[in-house]
Amino acid sequence: MLSWVVTFLIIALIAGILGFGGIAGVSIEIAKVIFFIAVVLFLISAVIGLARGRTRV
Repeated sequence: MLSWVVTFLIIALIAGILGFGGIAGVSIEIAKVIFFIAVVLFLISAVIGLARGRTRV
């Protein structure tokens, strides 16, 4: 997921340099949404991992 964020940020930077403001804006918004989804999924998995605890072998 984070690789998609980096991809959209690169697209936004290139589009911004070339003067395509609309494409750059859309790419930035998509990157933001995917980034926040990734952060939320990470936090959920961290909380679940802490709640389950470690099992003894």
